[in-house]
Amino acid sequence: QVQLVESGGGLVQAGGSLRLSCAASGRTFSTYDMDWFSSYDMGWFRTAPGKEREFLASISWNGAITYYADSVKGRFTISRDNAKNTVYLQMNGLKPKGPAIYLCGAEHTITREDYWGQGTQVTVSS
Repeated sequence: QVQLVESGGGLVQAGGSLRLSCAASGRTFSTYDMDWFSSYDMGWFRTAPGKEREFLASISWNGAITYYADSVKGRFTISRDNAKNTVYLQMNGLKPKGPAIYLCGAEHTITREDYWGQGTQVTVSS
């Protein structure tokens, strides 16, 4: 089991910035599992009332490979700190948008089991 807890959301004016964090926790069965977080690719998604979940960005288990949705490319940056079991989403140049929930997801690189956090709400005012 992996638990994901997002934080950093809030109300921000258009053009502003926010940094979201997603802290992961999970059981470790032995000292060989101390690096368990690095077994997961991580991603950020956004969902809003009446809309489908939207992919924003993803990062590979070692941080070497990142992908971004065209809508956020050049403005958002995903990163991770495996020593802290945390993934981040730096959001710059935010555009006006009603309340949306930003979620992080984890997918095991081998088994493909996935986990989701509850999300953090972000509102960008015009």
